[in-house]
Amino acid sequence: MIDNPLIVKPEVNSEQVGRAQGIYASASQSEISFLMAFNLFFTQGKHNGSSLSLLGRNSIFSGIREMPIVGGSGLFRFARGYAKAKTYMVNLKTNDAIVEYDVYVFHY
Repeated sequence: MIDNPLIVKPEVNSEQVGRAQGIYASASQSEISFLMAFNLFFTQGKHNGSSLSLLGRNSIFSGIREMPIVGGSGLFRFARGYAKAKTYMVNLKTNDAIVEYDVYVFHY
């Protein structure tokens, strides 16, 4: 289960605009890869109360990963598109990471 801060920039002290909430599970026996189902839930600004839903495979040590946007709520109702994920920082001792998501929404 995840319930992580959604921040504007890939920096620890960046402004929080929401939460990344959902689940992930191991998806491979040969590499570190996850099946992720999660929402980007916005709590600030004009998107406050809206969310984007993502579902896909995430090979966390690959360069840039692509996951589909399969829906949304509020201002993002019926959203479709994709997100490109890039690991910005990983601390394997604390299990902390900062992952940058560039989101491309085609319809909402």
